[in-house]
Amino acid sequence: MNEDKYCLGCGVKLQDSNMLFEGYTADLSNDICSRCFRLKNYGEYQVSAKSNDEYIDILKSVNDTKDLVLYVIDLLNIEKDITMIRNYISNRIILVLTKRDILPKSIKDENIKEYFSHLGLEYQDLIVISPKKNHNIDELLRIIKLNKSSKNVYVVGHTNVGKSTLIKTLMKNYSNETCDLTISPLPSTTLNKISIKLDDDLTLIDTPGLIDRGSIVHYVDLSYLKKINPKKEIKPKTYQVKPNQSLIIPELVRIDYIEGEKNSFTFFVSNDLKVKKYISKRHNELKELIKRTFEVGYHQDLVINGMGFVKITNKATIDVYVDKNVEIFVRDSLI
Repeated sequence: MNEDKYCLGCGVKLQDSNMLFEGYTADLSNDICSRCFRLKNYGEYQVSAKSNDEYIDILKSVNDTKDLVLYVIDLLNIEKDITMIRNYISNRIILVLTKRDILPKSIKDENIKEYFSHLGLEYQDLIVISPKKNHNIDELLRIIKLNKSSKNVYVVGHTNVGKSTLIKTLMKNYSNETCDLTISPLPSTTLNKISIKLDDDLTLIDTPGLIDRGSIVHYVDLSYLKKINPKKEIKPKTYQVKPNQSLIIPELVRIDYIEGEKNSFTFFVSNDLKVKKYISKRHNELKELIKRTFEVGYHQDLVINGMGFVKITNKATIDVYVDKNVEIFVRDSLI
């Protein structure tokens, strides 16, 4: 009987019997499945049928190991409650705050770290990194080796936070081994655990990202998905607004300023997304979407899950129109 073989790109078990099922390849001598091949070479994406329950089971299996965990968080899209990870794992955690290159250089790493120290998650250490720019990657490896309890170190987080990109960077910098992980801005690229040996003393284990159903990436077409995902440092867009004015990102989100004093709204979103300012009563664009009303305090952010956030300087009452499935919330300002 042939030994089971797993895709080096997404971790799913390879099979050649049904092209409609995950892991299909026409030739079992291949190292990656057809889904990964087409995604890598042609940018074609096939939605996974796996549920979050399956991914949660994988996280619970990590808990059984007691190995060190790298919890990777995308700085532009921080989860509403980062402590939720403790529902699944009790392992020692290194908090890895990635995509530093996306936020403006003027923001200090120490200020970011201070912000996270108040969010209620217990961790061994935290570090701000950018795999793309090799920012703090040497220091991350030092912290891993200082804190790991075995050769195995697990990499966890939500979809699209950059786990596979981080692992590829570590492999490129410190290993002679090859790494064929599939990297994509699309959700649920990794489908199963994948072990990648960095050296004789360290094996990194990539895990599928938890699916955040409140993220806007699940409710836009591919052309907008490419616009939403920033490719380089964000240039914040600031608008002075007063009641009865609206700020609109066409086809995606509308913010109506209902009540408050003259205010400053700064958008931290992809440079490819354009913001337009209108007098509210003169435009009905996006009003067919679900309206949600928020009371915003001084120096708070309005977070649009999967897109970024808007820093609001003064107290305000705002109406936000966006797809009914997209999560929106207010938090203390990150910046």
